[in-house]
Amino acid sequence: MKKTLFIFLLLAFAINVKAQNPTLKSITLGKKISSQCVACHGDNGISVIEEAPNLAGQKELYIWNQLRDYKSGKRQNEMMTIIAKNLTDDEMKDVAAYYGQFKITVVPPK
Repeated sequence: MKKTLFIFLLLAFAINVKAQNPTLKSITLGKKISSQCVACHGDNGISVIEEAPNLAGQKELYIWNQLRDYKSGKRQNEMMTIIAKNLTDDEMKDVAAYYGQFKITVVPPK
């Protein structure tokens, strides 16, 4: 019984770690899909318009959850709802992987 439980927990952990580590393929696909995002969120996730948030520095899981919420109607924004409804779950994960790779560094003012 203990051996079965150990194997189950080990597999569950391995699957969870895999789900949290985006592949290069996922990031590459996300970059292609993000061509419809850059007008507002910028090439590297730094917003080019005041109304759109920066995506750089956001966690991949956060971005994916927001896209799912727009698609389901849980979160409301006319433009984002239209975009999210046209994405599959895998495409949302790819976009999240792409933007989630960008890190920002906060530099304190001098």
